Amino acid sequence: MNALPEPSAHTQATLREQFPLLSTCVYLNNNSTGAVPQGAERVLTDYWETLRTWRDGVWEDWHGGLQKYTDGLAAFINAQPGSVAIDANLSTLLARVASCFDYRAPRNRVVTTDLEFPTIPFIWNAFRRYGAELDVVGSGGPHLDEDELLRRINERTLLVCVPHASYSSGATIDLDRLVKHAHTVGALVIVDAFQSVGIMPLDVTALDVDFVLGGAHKWMCGVGNAFLYVRPDLLPGLEPAATGWQAGDRALTFQPSTGWAPDARRFTAGTPFPLTSLISQVGLDLLSGIGIEAIRAHSLICTDRIIRRAEAASIPVVSPVEPQRRGGVVCLDIPDGEAIKHRLAQRDMICSWRGYLRIGPHIYNTLDEIDEFMDALEDVAQGGGR
Repeated sequence: MNALPEPSAHTQATLREQFPLLSTCVYLNNNSTGAVPQGAERVLTDYWETLRTWRDGVWEDWHGGLQKYTDGLAAFINAQPGSVAIDANLSTLLARVASCFDYRAPRNRVVTTDLEFPTIPFIWNAFRRYGAELDVVGSGGPHLDEDELLRRINERTLLVCVPHASYSSGATIDLDRLVKHAHTVGALVIVDAFQSVGIMPLDVTALDVDFVLGGAHKWMCGVGNAFLYVRPDLLPGLEPAATGWQAGDRALTFQPSTGWAPDARRFTAGTPFPLTSLISQVGLDLLSGIGIEAIRAHSLICTDRIIRRAEAASIPVVSPVEPQRRGGVVCLDIPDGEAIKHRLAQRDMICSWRGYLRIGPHIYNTLDEIDEFMDALEDVAQGGGR
């Protein structure tokens, strides 16, 4: 495995000091909710002071903060400035993307998979009323049949909506291959990167992908917001039906807009809530300073340790064992997994369960923590601590 060296003990200790949560438990639940840096406390204090001494002029600073965060996200995924918009959650942003299109036959098919987070099929099923025809590609197992996925993408396909990494198994999709094939038949690709951005490299420009959605509260060490990337050359032709005043070309003049914002701001809506972005900026700065290649290398070392320990204990590994096909989480198929998750939590060993036991280490986790967690898992699985 080609990986960068493990962080030095001093570097790891310095990094861990920035995350108070880590002093309370062995936290390996970053695929569900990531730890938030100590620097967020200052943001919260400043926000309260702003509310305590309120003046409308604060919006100028807040809009500047929102723009800084948006630009930082764009840089993190190698996107052009102005190609990223933010809002409260992925569902809101995906629905705006979906509202841009005409679903009249024959090109009205939306191809997706059975590895999606539940919001994805729920939204696309809602668009059936406008003529969307949903085609769900499934393998009946935790890994997707990518050859079958490509076969189902044809001249009737309008949109392809897939996860970069599955929330339920950690399996990843070869986005380069997928995007190239979809474009040859005139289809556009929407990628749900919530389970990959912040733990895996994602270069949207190199991939030539059309839309990417992600968010702050998992691997990005933030809270409560999501982002949408739109390929810049597509922007002039996209007019969301689900919209709001901030999407207009004169929004901040407080005069009626005569058209759309020229950049990805056309995918914003009403008055923004700045606090979550200001908090999430702290995590984004930290991850950007470390670098995604170093983060990915550390993740592969940690997930490899989990896989090796599980295999030695005869615990079935659901996630791909090949590094190039593995996201940031390792999923284990263990009897009574949800109950075991709760018993582990009683020992301050924190993971999650979504049909499988999910273990998601991040850059601030150590191999010693992973061994401690796996020791506890083996003991609990064998009936210890009942």
